[in-house]
Amino acid sequence: MHAHPALVLNADFRPLSYFPLSLIPWQDAVSAIVSDKISVVAEYDFVARSPSTAIRLPSVVALRKYQPVPPRVAFARFNVFLRDRFKCQYCAGKFPAAELTFDHVLPRCRGGRTSWDNVVAACSPCNQAKDKFSAMQPGIPPREPTPQELLAAKRAFPPNYLHESWNDYLY
Repeated sequence: MHAHPALVLNADFRPLSYFPLSLIPWQDAVSAIVSDKISVVAEYDFVARSPSTAIRLPSVVALRKYQPVPPRVAFARFNVFLRDRFKCQYCAGKFPAAELTFDHVLPRCRGGRTSWDNVVAACSPCNQAKDKFSAMQPGIPPREPTPQELLAAKRAFPPNYLHESWNDYLY
């Protein structure tokens, strides 16, 4: 029963987040169901029992109150990698997140800021080749993505484990 997380959807039946995928442990889902904070959308075939009650474990739940989507995308390392689709912006090679670095197009020592408009994903060799005096420029100029653009990027990189009951709500 430990490996039966519930996918959490907003009140409009869209996932709260794709990266990380909005999941909660089955125990928290059952507690929220009992307190009437969420509704069950789909269930696993497994049952949790107490001395007086048996309840099927929820696999998909939806919030009863809509949580507004932020108007802007949070600036974070992983969101930069998603925006750039896990590609080095200098050599265009695809890499896993662990092999990418955060590169300032205009180095901080020359007044560059850590912002959407100045940071790109880069592989280690390209990042090392581009020192503060190099003229290397990214293939695509960096910019702040819209929430819709980042959502499309997140959908392109599904997590490793997806329960079949989640597919209708994710893609």
